[in-house]
Amino acid sequence: MTSPGRPPTSSGQRKPRIGLSAHLLSLAEDYRGAGINRYISALLTHLPQAGPQFETLAFVGEARLRDAPPPGLRLAYPLWPTANRRAARIAWEQLAQPVALWREGIDLVHGLAYALPLLRTARGVVTVHDLSFLLYPAAFNRVNRLYLAAITRQSVRRAQAVIADSANTRADLIRLLGVPTDKVVAIPLGVDPQYAPPLPQQVAAFRQRQGLPDRFILYLGTLEPRKNLPMLVRAYAELRRADPAAPKLLLAGGAGWRYAPLLGLVEELGLKDSILFPGYVPQADLPLWYAAAEVLAYPSLYEGFGLPPLEAMACGTPVVVSTASSLPEVVGDAGLLVPSHDSAALAHALNRLLTEADLRAEMRARGLDRAAQFTWLRTAQMTADVYERVLTGQPLPPITSTPRSCHLPQVSEPAGGYSDNHHIPGAEVPGGRV
Repeated sequence: MTSPGRPPTSSGQRKPRIGLSAHLLSLAEDYRGAGINRYISALLTHLPQAGPQFETLAFVGEARLRDAPPPGLRLAYPLWPTANRRAARIAWEQLAQPVALWREGIDLVHGLAYALPLLRTARGVVTVHDLSFLLYPAAFNRVNRLYLAAITRQSVRRAQAVIADSANTRADLIRLLGVPTDKVVAIPLGVDPQYAPPLPQQVAAFRQRQGLPDRFILYLGTLEPRKNLPMLVRAYAELRRADPAAPKLLLAGGAGWRYAPLLGLVEELGLKDSILFPGYVPQADLPLWYAAAEVLAYPSLYEGFGLPPLEAMACGTPVVVSTASSLPEVVGDAGLLVPSHDSAALAHALNRLLTEADLRAEMRARGLDRAAQFTWLRTAQMTADVYERVLTGQPLPPITSTPRSCHLPQVSEPAGGYSDNHHIPGAEVPGGRV
């Protein structure tokens, strides 16, 4: 067997060694357990099965992972603590990790969130989840924004391959950072098995335990301007004017930046008794929150992928999303889509799902079918294929985004038409800008 530090031999004496830079992984039951963290956790779990031709080593800072390491995966810990310590993590990634890669004989290193060691001998793959720090810079503190912009630019430039979560993010990378089209591939995320329709008695017990109304509209995610919540609140106000008995709206999630103006808008529109703020929702409770809702409303202005609509569909809950960024790729023909700045269209779509039982049943069935196509094992298999191609010098596959192309359902135009000349397209090709 080849000793650590040497490149693989042509005689194939050992498996190629893959190093996963997973220092952002957190097992904490808080906001750090969402989003990118789920991607990292899923790859660590499924890559050994998806890529048995590789020997996989994960560089992690989460000490609690020692108690239950993923089967088939070796773990390596830094010389100093990096969990939830940004400066310590960056120092390890850029100064110490290159030495660790050499000592372990790593042939390819995958930066699972924006960053690669810039000084290294191994080939590199980096995943860029979104470019919100460039498109929505005010959402980040200055130091964090400048670091993300600098490390992402350098990492994609020096990587042999770049992975995006969606065709839309792939297009952003090409447009904003000049990444060559043949160097970046879109690999969709997956749904954890826990996201499935719970038993009715489980939902009823959860509803009673949480003190939830019998019917409600749900938004679930960080409360920040990028999520377009003022538009949702205005749409809900229109819905209530048309039907004062409409279900309450629950805006669930942790408070992000510029949260106060949202509260002010709710107060201004006289909706403080109709719009509730449950706060942060633990990941273990998410399936029950989704299943208890009549509909998930997710009118975000920008997403790298958009897990909440996919998770809601997996739990049997119909969804309404905006036509912005990657959301049409995720939802396909399994939900209603509205222009991201058209509150009248959103109010109308919500009303249809609340009042048309046949449409709600159809969207539920389509959503379950759609969500079943997104698995983390598939994400890991497509990622392992990128490793194989980079190590053997093969070109990356053509554009990949979602399991199948989507045809967006029409939403009937309300009386008087939609505002601002917006319309809901009958068909749209995800990632059409590329």
